[in-house]
Amino acid sequence: MSEPNTVFTETILLLGGAVVSAPIFKWLRLGTVLGYLAAGVVIGPVFHGLTDGEQILNVAELGVVFLLFIIGLELKPGRLWQMRKDIFGLGTAQVVVTGALLTLIAWLSGIIDWRGSIIVGFGLALSSTAFAMQILNDSGEANTSYGQRSFSMLLFQDLAIVPLLALTNILDGGKGHGTPVLDLAVAVGAIGAMIIMGRYLLTPLFQVIARTGAREVMIAAALFVVMGSASLMQLAGLSMAMGAFVAGVMLAESSYRHELEADIEPFRGVLLAIFFIAVGLSLQLDVLWDNALLIVVAVPVVMAVKAIVIYVLCRVAGSPHNDAVRIAFLLPQGGEFGFVLFSAAGMAGLMPSSTASLLIAIVTLSMALTPIGTMLSKRLLQGDEREELDEDFEGAGADVLMVGFSRFGQIAAQILLAGGRAVTVIDVSADRIRQASSFGFRIYFGDGTRKDVLRAAGIDRAKVVVVCTQKREMTDKIVELVQADYPNAKLYVRSYDRIHSISLRNRNVDYELRETLESGLLFGRRTLEALGVSESDAYEIGEDIRRRDEQRLELQVSEGLQAGRDMLYSQPVRPEPLVKPKRAMDFDVDPLAGTADVAADA
Repeated sequence: MSEPNTVFTETILLLGGAVVSAPIFKWLRLGTVLGYLAAGVVIGPVFHGLTDGEQILNVAELGVVFLLFIIGLELKPGRLWQMRKDIFGLGTAQVVVTGALLTLIAWLSGIIDWRGSIIVGFGLALSSTAFAMQILNDSGEANTSYGQRSFSMLLFQDLAIVPLLALTNILDGGKGHGTPVLDLAVAVGAIGAMIIMGRYLLTPLFQVIARTGAREVMIAAALFVVMGSASLMQLAGLSMAMGAFVAGVMLAESSYRHELEADIEPFRGVLLAIFFIAVGLSLQLDVLWDNALLIVVAVPVVMAVKAIVIYVLCRVAGSPHNDAVRIAFLLPQGGEFGFVLFSAAGMAGLMPSSTASLLIAIVTLSMALTPIGTMLSKRLLQGDEREELDEDFEGAGADVLMVGFSRFGQIAAQILLAGGRAVTVIDVSADRIRQASSFGFRIYFGDGTRKDVLRAAGIDRAKVVVVCTQKREMTDKIVELVQADYPNAKLYVRSYDRIHSISLRNRNVDYELRETLESGLLFGRRTLEALGVSESDAYEIGEDIRRRDEQRLELQVSEGLQAGRDMLYSQPVRPEPLVKPKRAMDFDVDPLAGTADVAADA
């Protein structure tokens, strides 16, 4: 078979493995990552359809590069600066503490000397950015508080590969090429050059290309920027992924950010899938079999040590128990940079090549077990703790500030957006924010009962504050806060029942509306029409009820709840006695608000 046909056949096998495995493992709720790994093992070590896993891995590593570029696009420099404590504080502590413990364990095992033990310990302290971020993306949790903290630690680990490679050069007794100080200087210079080029060259470049109107040129330019920045960093001794990440951050504030993300995303998805398949292809079953006992002991020990250290450090850093558990079970695996470090240590003579192969097998197996571990971690979560996202209000500030994105608020927001008005929306539900983002809505995470959150969300610039929260107590608290500190802001409030409407009018809000009023009136009209009443007559009846309801509500605000009972119907009715209702049908129950309108008061 000629070489082109071989390449074609290998490509078909890789793509076919992704197409078959992803839906099956997604259906089994095991995650696509584990599916790609399984496909690689079946295609390679089991049926020997592909044997050159390492070469494919080198190409497929571009998937990791594109992943870091897209992550960089979503992190503006200001946001990255806010994460500095987690990146350089928590990230440094994790690498140092985990590396020291694993170094001690490797040295005490007696299998390798102290120099090799250091490389083993700190190499295994690194986690897989590709695996962790893919799991977070699959579950839609990349923007949660624990997802952001996990990414901060992964980002520092990517930076740590530079001093670790320099450490390999030191430990080999000067047999390697270059000097650590020179290598570090080159790396710092490369990062500086990337920042300068990103700030002053990339945006003008895309402006020129955009004027051509050629879609394919824009895609080519996006690929060129990502791969060029990755290559520059690799030449400087840094990881390719780090170069792509820096390029992404530099373009995060560009007006071309969304188009770049759309251009790169298909390549990222396919290449990352092939990367995971290549990891499965690289799994050496003979090495696993020959060292089965050692691997059976080493893999859980490594993962347990990392998980425990990460959990403790996250708790010390202020993470709640549930977030610390999630992070600990997300990052216990070895990382793809471990492949690079162990191979370099083997070539430098710090460990036998067989030991390097064994370590790579341990890292690969730990990767394969990570998706299972993340599923098992749910058993250790406590209670119904409300999930929280990081409060990031960059870009907030509009004429309308909406607090709460419930079903009521979503409908109101559509009217405002269709009218050409900008709306800033804040909500405390992480699930609702994720769901809204999947439909293109930008919702900010924040508690509207806090003055600092309202200020950060741009209440000083808002002409109207729209309160659409689902709990009456929360609504009242927000109304009280806004009226006390921002008396010039107009307050439009969703109320839950008649009593709440009276309460809000007594607070002198600018406008209130019972959430069920309009839908109930329309429903009644349509029912009358179904019974043979003409559409115009049904409309007049509905409008009469609306008018009488409003008049009675105004009277109740001034005279009390029992006022205006004779205004309820246009036709005379026999009044019901004022007794406590005993049946559920005596109430108009609102399932959302958990409150009720007494029928006699409606």
